[in-house]
Amino acid sequence: MNKFKLLVAFINISFFLVAQSFEGSIEFKMESNKGDTTANIYYIKGNNVKLDQIGHTSGKVEGSFVFNLATKEIKVVNPGRKIWVETKSETLPVIIGVCVVTKGANTRMFQGQKCIEYIVKNTEENTQITYWITINKYEFFGPLVKMWNRKDKQSVYFNQINDLPKGSMPLLSEEKSIIEGKIISRLEVSKITKTVIDESKLTVPSDYKKFEQK
Repeated sequence: MNKFKLLVAFINISFFLVAQSFEGSIEFKMESNKGDTTANIYYIKGNNVKLDQIGHTSGKVEGSFVFNLATKEIKVVNPGRKIWVETKSETLPVIIGVCVVTKGANTRMFQGQKCIEYIVKNTEENTQITYWITINKYEFFGPLVKMWNRKDKQSVYFNQINDLPKGSMPLLSEEKSIIEGKIISRLEVSKITKTVIDESKLTVPSDYKKFEQK
């Protein structure tokens, strides 16, 4: 094969890989043992992701996060006040003890997708989280969780799984107390919609003002 054919083959393969990345929306809900339930929606297009937080009572967007995975920028948006602010998450979470990661032999189907069981256990923190992870086209998810650097255990423990293939994402995860065996929090993807996302959906509205922190 000559150099020209190799170049064409490389371009075709690259285009195929890019074209296979997920674009659309992902809805999920978070439940805690305190009776709190929150609904959230991801909108994904390439390196741009927006997370809308839906009010439990209002059913409306009460807050949003706008992520640029390429530039590592995070913007927090307040629709009620029509303002936004840039934010960073530089402080690393503190883990007491050691998180032990186990890839289970069990598989389950969620949202029509095969998921593999991963268990992250930390006896010092009396916490065990079971993740049901699909290996698909969700290239945004791993980089997003690392960049956002949230301090909740669902996020912190997920970042302890180091051997996940690109495009992996949990469709269900349950945090339990090891001693009591009670569920502390549960995160579940409730709907996945593949669709073309308009660029305007992933940006801060032009009439919103930037809040300058003093």
